[in-house]
Amino acid sequence: MSEHSFDFIVIGGGSGGYAAARTAHSAGLRVAVIDGAPELGGLCILRGCMPSKTLIESANRQLHIRHAAEFGLKATSHGVDVRTIRDRKRTLIADFASYRQGQLEDGRFALYRGSARFIDTHTVEVLPRDGSSSFQATSRSFCIATGSDVTVPNVPGLAETGYWTSDDVLDADTLPKTVAVLGGGAIALEMAHYLEAMGCQVTLLQRNTLLLTGLDRECSDVIAKAYAERGMKVHLGTHLNEIVAIKAKKLIGFTASGHKHGIMVDEILLAMGRQPATRGLNLEAAKVALNKTKVIVNDRMQTSQPHIFAAGDVCSPLDVVHIAIQQGEIAARNAAKLIQGKAADETIDYRLTLFGVFSHPQVAVVGATTEKLKAQNTPFLEASHPFNDHGKSMVMGETAGFVKMLAHKETGEILGACVVGPEATELIHEVVIAMNFRATVQQFMAIPHYHPTLSEIWTYPAEEIADQMAG
Repeated sequence: MSEHSFDFIVIGGGSGGYAAARTAHSAGLRVAVIDGAPELGGLCILRGCMPSKTLIESANRQLHIRHAAEFGLKATSHGVDVRTIRDRKRTLIADFASYRQGQLEDGRFALYRGSARFIDTHTVEVLPRDGSSSFQATSRSFCIATGSDVTVPNVPGLAETGYWTSDDVLDADTLPKTVAVLGGGAIALEMAHYLEAMGCQVTLLQRNTLLLTGLDRECSDVIAKAYAERGMKVHLGTHLNEIVAIKAKKLIGFTASGHKHGIMVDEILLAMGRQPATRGLNLEAAKVALNKTKVIVNDRMQTSQPHIFAAGDVCSPLDVVHIAIQQGEIAARNAAKLIQGKAADETIDYRLTLFGVFSHPQVAVVGATTEKLKAQNTPFLEASHPFNDHGKSMVMGETAGFVKMLAHKETGEILGACVVGPEATELIHEVVIAMNFRATVQQFMAIPHYHPTLSEIWTYPAEEIADQMAG
């Protein structure tokens, strides 16, 4: 083998790419990782999951102080120190990132700091970040794990007036007084929660008539109501017409319910989702097929070229880190099988697909939704129970939201669940574990639950469905 010849080249060293590289190395492959980002670590560690949750912890505590009187406590917030919050985040993230950097640099694989573009189906050209001359690397197999970029919509005036992305919020040491958040997905809702808790006046502008497109309407309704009660303005079903800079402020013109509106804000936060980062990879040369900008993969994580795999946001049905890791591991194991002359036959199973939003209240879902089960003509029963009729959440003063469970009408097997409310992202795992073992509602309701806990709320919908089946 020549110096730049490998069994498995991973393009992108984020969570999905690192998982693929680590797994391929364990399978005995000669591995290279090519990463052209300014810092090693990937989106989740540097600018996604971890830094945003660090800021949200401060927001959650601010809400506790706000509601202190309800619990007989005399406490008031004397303002926020955004720089200290930012510095705490930087300290934590530096620790997480240096650990990942160490993993990438520990000698298990060749690490090239640069960008890659395909020349043919087995060759990439590497352009080093340090400006040194480019070189070619060949491999028997590849994994594309380049992640995603912020989606920038084509709204007149947006580019000219400028905007923040979540990256800017995560590293800001001062915040604007008024912010318009464009979007209604996880990032938009989490950033709106943080900004409002920090004292900003927040307006949410969402294109869809629902927040969290793809989830049930009840989820959207609970969040919209909770955010409005906190003083945020929530506009759904909007169309952005134009954005104009007026002195130091930004005027946003939008249409909602057939009427034109204008709002003036200090800053715009663009959070209308992310798109796969495939530009510059020259995938045509590798004959890798795309759907718009997304890499098309089968359930074995293979692209249209069987020896070229993909993992993470670049190809995933859901941009979340635990799925990216699972995809990377499957891609690597299948690549190793191909190289050994065997069939790449390990498939990914999205049955336990998990999604969580660290808004306030939180949202979490697992498995199938009502719409999906209807579309599949699966016979099912569903039941829900509200937090405002649950002892522990009433004691906590966290009564917004509900839990919902879906089960097979004939077998009683739990097929999906959603929760909007306190600690939703933790509570969902109770159902994930039950579904992992293919538990039925009858088995679930027989599991002992400590009283009073948030977790026991799940037994109510389980019992209701079991009663429906028995009846």
